[in-house]
Amino acid sequence: MTFEELKPKVQDILSNSSILRDEKLLKICHLLKDNISYYDWVGFYFRNGEKEELILGPYAGAPTDHTIIPFGKGICGQVAVSNKNFVVPDVQAQDNYIACSFTVKSEIVIPLFVNGENIGQIDIDSNVLDPFTKEDELFLEFVNSEISKLFL
Repeated sequence: MTFEELKPKVQDILSNSSILRDEKLLKICHLLKDNISYYDWVGFYFRNGEKEELILGPYAGAPTDHTIIPFGKGICGQVAVSNKNFVVPDVQAQDNYIACSFTVKSEIVIPLFVNGENIGQIDIDSNVLDPFTKEDELFLEFVNSEISKLFL
C-alpha cells in the first residue's frame, strides 16, 4: 500500500470517536507495520511529564526492554533533545545507538509536536539496511501532524 493510500486510513482511525487515544495510536502502529514491508517495529515514545526521559507508548512489533529512554540516549533520546527528524541508514554506524534487537538494521524517528512543543515521537525500526527515503519522512510527519490533533 502506498503512503497516499495510507493517509485516509490514518485519518479514519484518528477520527473514530468510539475508541480511546491509546487504542488509536496502537491501530496506527499496526496499520503502518502491516502495510509497509520494511517497517518491522512501529511505536511511540512520549515525554514522561516534566522528567527528561521518554516513556514507551503503544507499539506494534517485538517486545522491547526499552520502556524508558533518557533524553540524549539512543536515537529517540537524541530526537527528544534536537527536535529534528533522525534517519539512521545503518544502526551499526551509530555510536549512540541502543540496540533493541540484533535484526534491526536501520531506524527512523520523527518528533511529535503539539503547539510547537515536542511531546514525543514515532519510532520505526527496520530489518532492512537503508530503506528510508524522504517520502517516509514526509509521510511520518503527516501521521504525527494528524496525531497531534488528539492532544489539543
